[in-house]
Amino acid sequence: MRIVINGWFIDQPHTGSGQYTLQLLKHLPQVAPQYEYALVVPHRSSFEIIDITADTDFQLLISNIQSPISNIRKLLFEQSIMPRAARAYGADVLHIPYWAPPLRSSVPIVVTIHDIIPLILPQYRGGPLVRAYTQLVRSAARGATLILTDSDASRRDIVEHVRMPADRVRTIYLAADPGFSDHLDPIDTVALRRNYDLPEEYVLYLGGFDARKNIATLVQVYTWAQGVLGEDYPLVIAGALPDRHDDFFHDPRIIAKQIDVEAAIRCIGRVAEEDKVALYQQARAFLYPTFYEGFGLPALEALACGVPVIGSNASSVPEIVGDAGILVDPQDARAMAGALIAVCTEDVLHDDLSERALRQAAKFSWEKCARETAAAYESVMRKT
Repeated sequence: MRIVINGWFIDQPHTGSGQYTLQLLKHLPQVAPQYEYALVVPHRSSFEIIDITADTDFQLLISNIQSPISNIRKLLFEQSIMPRAARAYGADVLHIPYWAPPLRSSVPIVVTIHDIIPLILPQYRGGPLVRAYTQLVRSAARGATLILTDSDASRRDIVEHVRMPADRVRTIYLAADPGFSDHLDPIDTVALRRNYDLPEEYVLYLGGFDARKNIATLVQVYTWAQGVLGEDYPLVIAGALPDRHDDFFHDPRIIAKQIDVEAAIRCIGRVAEEDKVALYQQARAFLYPTFYEGFGLPALEALACGVPVIGSNASSVPEIVGDAGILVDPQDARAMAGALIAVCTEDVLHDDLSERALRQAAKFSWEKCARETAAAYESVMRKT
């Protein structure tokens, strides 16, 4: 069986789609070596097909790619070049690892839809061109032989909003990078504190600042927790802060000032990828009040480091966190604060949740994801 995979995001490994594509390509030849894999990447005005094996040097591969940034080029790549490349390669399955399948293809299509945020949340629908693109890929997805998605919550949303039969949508969980673990490196610990001026103990938030991340509740938790935790366990907010504060982007510094919790909040800005593991490892808890996630990778990264999650019971979060945290209504800052205070101040509770976190994180791996993806390809072949 020959599988061709869309490689548009392969040179963007810090994006969700890029990381997913890269990890699949690394693990598929290991778990299912009986099949042939090829990556299609943009090349000048056309494309290049790269055979992928267990020996592929991905660092070299990525360094040689120069993806065009034009939206028109991206659309042409997805709708015209990908089906043409699959046909030229003699593919049995064409896998699009993000929500952009071609409307027409002579090769059976598997498409991974990580989430359908533009269909669920009105703030994310964008302008006329973005809405037109969303309708295009929504229509094209209905022609796929099989849709893969990251959680049962996303699967339910896809069945309802894309109007797909349930038997053509399959959940395959993602994973955290194997580098995330609870094994502290003293050198990393010292360097981290020096580079980011971190307190001895802290609660961590690492993520975006757009509307669905629920930054208002994140900060409001400390209106209830500040008196107990403010000095001993301040909230460290990591990530590049937005350059505006409006209905779509929420600046935690402005919110903290408005509700008088500035003393308990520390914003440390963008964190280098190589520092993230140590940042998680030293946190007492991870605060995650998000409204909507297709998967919720930051929560899983925290669990892999043995850090309990205090967060929302919305969308996919309960699937990822399981019993390794305390989840409440994302609008209930007071209940979230109560849970956070308990985890920070009660060692027995904290240690129990930390052990559960490691057990929960162990349920997810890229090997398992790749193995189930190979099985999905096989099911597509049986249907054709």
